[in-house]
Amino acid sequence: PSPRMESLPEAVLIRILASIPAVDLVLACRLVCCQWKNLVDGAALWILKCQQEGFTGAESQENAENWQNFYFLSKKRKNLIKNPCGEEDLQHWGDVENGGDGWKIEELPGDFGKEFPSEEVHKYFVTSYEWCRKAQVIDLRAEGYWEELMDTTQPKIVVKDWYAGRSDAGCLYELCVKLLSENEDVLAEYKSETIAIPQENDANWTEISHTFSNYGPGVRFVCFEHGGQDTLFWKGWYGVRVTNSSVTVEP
Repeated sequence: PSPRMESLPEAVLIRILASIPAVDLVLACRLVCCQWKNLVDGAALWILKCQQEGFTGAESQENAENWQNFYFLSKKRKNLIKNPCGEEDLQHWGDVENGGDGWKIEELPGDFGKEFPSEEVHKYFVTSYEWCRKAQVIDLRAEGYWEELMDTTQPKIVVKDWYAGRSDAGCLYELCVKLLSENEDVLAEYKSETIAIPQENDANWTEISHTFSNYGPGVRFVCFEHGGQDTLFWKGWYGVRVTNSSVTVEP
């Protein structure tokens, strides 16, 4: 940096650096000189960036590296499941099992159904009279979660799904999520019980969730699989309804 930059008080220099995109800070700015490297590797800069962008909840982070990771994880935070509500038909979902008349997409609330708790959700997937399952595999590296972050920080991986029956038909529902290694070995797994909804039910939407933490090094993929069927074996689509599935990597 120029002599003028070197004479700036550190607090002012941190404010200037905080206006630079995080990736440039790590890949370019920290290579400029020892002072800049120390600032980029220190906590104060990332605390300021978190404050500026409204990322809170990191107060418990104890060291500088955690603040930097907290910033990057907060910045990236999004639902990694593509097409969670059927707006793109069955795109991005792989059929694991397509029993009966197979998967179908319907508009909320649907026959004998209820509106979803969030106005942003307009559609759902519905199963048939034999088991229907569909899956999606998330490539964490392709989504920007680098190996050292996954292996060392092991950020929480939060999985959520929503299911409902129709009030005139009983149905079954299952959720299975696996954390996979590079070679697709299962490093951690969550499997719900088989949830049975009786024929006379209120058709309310129910959320199911699971948080993976301290899962060990090596996680590179998340495999999300869910499905179900009706219990009356009626032709058509009387089985469980699912929508608004999500997988997020949390700071």
